[in-house]
Amino acid sequence: MALFIGVMSGTSLDGIDIAIIDFADDSMQLLAAETFPFSDSLRLDLLKLINSGRTHLQQLGQIDMALGHAYSDAILQLLSETHIKAEDINAIGCHGQTIYHAPDAAYPFSMQIGNAHVVAEKTGIDTIADFRQRDMVLGGQGAPLVPAFHQALFHDAKCNRVIANIGGIGNITVLPADSTQPVSGFDTGPGNVLLDQWYQQHHNDLYDENGQWARDGEVNQALLKLLMSDPFLRQSAPKSTGREHFNLNWLTEKLTEFDTPIKARAVQKTLLQMTANSISDAILQYAAETDEVYVCGGGAHNAVLMQALTNALPTMSVDTTAALGLAPDWVEACAFAWLAKQTIQHQTGNLPAVTGASKPTILGAVYSSNAAS
Repeated sequence: MALFIGVMSGTSLDGIDIAIIDFADDSMQLLAAETFPFSDSLRLDLLKLINSGRTHLQQLGQIDMALGHAYSDAILQLLSETHIKAEDINAIGCHGQTIYHAPDAAYPFSMQIGNAHVVAEKTGIDTIADFRQRDMVLGGQGAPLVPAFHQALFHDAKCNRVIANIGGIGNITVLPADSTQPVSGFDTGPGNVLLDQWYQQHHNDLYDENGQWARDGEVNQALLKLLMSDPFLRQSAPKSTGREHFNLNWLTEKLTEFDTPIKARAVQKTLLQMTANSISDAILQYAAETDEVYVCGGGAHNAVLMQALTNALPTMSVDTTAALGLAPDWVEACAFAWLAKQTIQHQTGNLPAVTGASKPTILGAVYSSNAAS
């Protein structure tokens, strides 16, 4: 066996995804996976930190450590439930929680927290973290990083595929059937982040389950046109984005341009249509010959969103990655387990055609567990 653990907590802040993978014999077998909720206090601290972009250094340090402990506890709990021993795990790939992504800064950087020293020490397993920075040093966006994993797992020599990840932010990976053609991919714009934030303003819940609230709303075409005019959506690839750009303040500013208030449910439906359109527009512009689109991430569970995407891509089949053998909830966690494997084996993990980096590179920093001592 070649066991690795992937840890992912994404832009939506909907929990900590843990996956245990066996990569033996150049294949991938998902042995176990589970989502562990954040404590209310930790989730609130993370939201405040991400939304404000400001903090005291002591507060930042405390949240970083607290998140490291939360990751460790989740990993240990899943190991206990599965009766898999920590010493049988080769390494953990821990993405961390992105609190600020600045690919266009004078000195580009992407900051993830969730202290990897804590994870390595508490679990006794070598931990790989800080995956994005090395790509950015080489002029890349540091995102998206999952396309290399998508290529390894989902490429098909007989048909052109797109993997659409709809997490907090949406991104696509274009997988041409012709393996001599480069894989491409980029962030398309908001995925669930605006949908979730708007829903939370009007309901005592984290998200619109299965799109039920949006289902009976009407798309406001004037608002949709305004949202779709955002410069990021017209920016050429490579490109990446996050909550720094698409957030509730951004939406509120757009809504102030209307003299008559738009009904809340109509805003929700319009945001959903924006997500579908931004993804479909990107596919039609960069991968018009696509045969099959497979969706992963939380958006795969939103039937209204999936139908909107299907309607926007009438010449392509649209399904979730479950049809390819991997449930949409676990794709990203599996990807960071795979990236940890790449790092441990001194193999590159980025795709310069995707991120814009000047060359392929080994990603991540290794935090040794010192378990042998």
